[in-house]
Amino acid sequence: MPAATPDPGSAPATTPHPARDPSPHSRLIVPVLAFCGVVVAVMQTLVVPLLPHVPDLTGASPGAAGWLVTITLLTGAVFTPVLGRVGDMYGKRRVLLASLGVLTAGSVLCAAGSDIGILITGRALQGAALAVIPLGISIIRDELPAERVLSSIALMSSTLGIGAAIGLPVAAVVIENFDWHAMFWASAALGLLDLILVLWIVPESPPRAPGRFDALGTLGLSAALVGLLLAITQGADRGWTSARTLGLLGVSLVVGLLWGRHELRTASPMVDLRVSARPAVLLTNVAALLIGFAFYANSLVTGQMVQEPTSTGYGLGASIVVSGLCLLPGGLAMVALSPVSARISAAYGPRTALALAAAVMAVGYVVRFFTSHSLWLIVAGATVVASGTAIAYSALPALVMRAVPVSETGAANGLNTLMRSVGQACCSAVVASVLAHVTFLVDGRAAPTLHAYLLIFLIAAGAALAALVATLFLPSDGSASGVAGGTVTVTASASAARESA
Repeated sequence: MPAATPDPGSAPATTPHPARDPSPHSRLIVPVLAFCGVVVAVMQTLVVPLLPHVPDLTGASPGAAGWLVTITLLTGAVFTPVLGRVGDMYGKRRVLLASLGVLTAGSVLCAAGSDIGILITGRALQGAALAVIPLGISIIRDELPAERVLSSIALMSSTLGIGAAIGLPVAAVVIENFDWHAMFWASAALGLLDLILVLWIVPESPPRAPGRFDALGTLGLSAALVGLLLAITQGADRGWTSARTLGLLGVSLVVGLLWGRHELRTASPMVDLRVSARPAVLLTNVAALLIGFAFYANSLVTGQMVQEPTSTGYGLGASIVVSGLCLLPGGLAMVALSPVSARISAAYGPRTALALAAAVMAVGYVVRFFTSHSLWLIVAGATVVASGTAIAYSALPALVMRAVPVSETGAANGLNTLMRSVGQACCSAVVASVLAHVTFLVDGRAAPTLHAYLLIFLIAAGAALAALVATLFLPSDGSASGVAGGTVTVTASASAARESA
């Protein structure tokens, strides 16, 4: 018999957790969790500069080398919502430590060998650690006083973009100057440091979600996601109308429908679809998918565009290190803007902050459309897009937390992070398809035309504008029932911010 659930239109019922004595290291909780988030995010992009060299270094085919990125996407997508739910039920710190342990083990595996199978296995373990970011957001909500929650989750959520922006230039420098295994040994050392810091600083959060773990729901969600993401990531190479691609999409659709039926009938679902169907949650996740798409286009094409040879008529012939450094100002802007986003959310509400962010990202791509021949203007446009991403990634968890009960924070933020990952996967497929098909001959080889890059900028701007539209249909900030911090609403925070202004 289905479990009784709140009316989809009602505000989430929240039970404030009892007051607790602050940890002696409470001021260090956010820096430690943010550091963990940056390390995990760096792992997602660490191998991108290495990919062109993997066939020569390992003897693997280019297709096999591509799995070093694809496998992290798959494991991250599968494990992020699952581990968020496990954290809600059995302890967020415990699951956070397990995730960091898996990250460290994967890094050691990659550092110790050169066989492509071992590298793919290690990268799969690294991808599974993406759950660290939503788990960190949930711990912040449980542990911090209400007045610090918005700014802290803004920083934690932004680490996903900060790490991606930092990881590319750092990896490029290592590849240019050291043995490539060194970057994996360094990531293993950082993972071990994260484990020590979490054990020392971060307390276990007391809120627990009732019920039993939904093993069947976990398997169903995993199968549906794997089918969908394999179809998206492999579609450009195998053909969007190929039997394999269409078969994967069909299997994903059927499994997804069966999974949804199971989730609606079980007493303790992996994902509470009734809560997820509320406009406040559903539209936030749609916006997350579109923002993830728009953000990733910036990361994917900037480095490749400036590395194109000057013989193309638009390329700058930049080195791999210079191309990576083009994204560094955007990473620094994300660090600087995460507290600004929190102030916007506190004063005017996270819906307003997300709408502003989507608009800034769209403007950034307009700038990029008209400034594609100058290195400094390319960097400026990329930084504008990154600035919008920082505000968006900071506002998304605040929107999620005001719409779900405290006991479902980990799972809900995990699902939102998953939607960003799906958006990135879609972006990767679109970018690969455009750059492979809108080409011309240069020095005897096919190269993307300038119009290919400009088309990608227009598509990404369209995704940002679609995110803006989805945001405008969200319930207004004034009418939402927020639960940030467990006891204080976003609306109350906004009132306090205006009074202190």
